[in-house]
Formats: sequence, structure tokens, C-alpha cells
Amino acid sequence: MGEESNTNPVPVKAAEEVPVSGEVKCALTGKVLKAEEAYWAPPLITAQELVQAVATTTLQAPGNLGHVLFGEQANLPYDPEMRDELAARRTTEQIKLLLVLVVFFGLLAGLIYLLTGLLGK
Repeated sequence: MGEESNTNPVPVKAAEEVPVSGEVKCALTGKVLKAEEAYWAPPLITAQELVQAVATTTLQAPGNLGHVLFGEQANLPYDPEMRDELAARRTTEQIKLLLVLVVFFGLLAGLIYLLTGLLGK
């Protein structure tokens, strides 16, 4: 009897919080901080990076799309003074993504409307 091959992907566990000591660099400014004083948060992902990741994953490995969209990412160190700036950037990226989705679905709805109008005649 041969070995059974497991084709199901192994679920990846979320990154656990690991106490960090020493110095780290702020992910936004590059400023050196003490790890204990840093503000730890998920990385800032731009709308462009998200769209590219989804498109690439959809074309190359559609089975990993759920992991790309919903997988937990390791926290990065940020300067506590940059917390408001980070929040503002996240909000900006969310608005950009929302606008891209509205335009995409608007174009899709317009295309469907035109096609049904042409086919109905």
C-alpha cells in the first residue's frame, strides 16, 4: 500500500503575541523605539496592495484567497506618536477601496444593463 497524500492545506494558526525586548523600528517612520514603548498593530495595507494581492491570488492560487483576505497578520511596531497618523492612513485606504468597489460594481451594472437592452431587442 502506498502513502496517502494529503491535498488539503494545513490551517495556519494566528501569530501569537511574543514578548519583545530591545529596540525596534517604527514601521512608518523608521524611528528606533524601545519594544516595550512601541504601539503594536497590524501592518498598513494600501488599497492598491490589497487589489493586487487578491487579483494575483485569484489567478494563481484561488484556494488561498480566504487565507489572503482573512488570515491574521503579525503586528508591527509603530511610534505611539504616529497612532493618529496611522488611523488616518487606514481610513484613507478604506475610502479608496470603497470608491474602487463602487466604480467597479457601477460599471458592471451598466454593462449588464446595456447587454440586456441589446439582447432584449
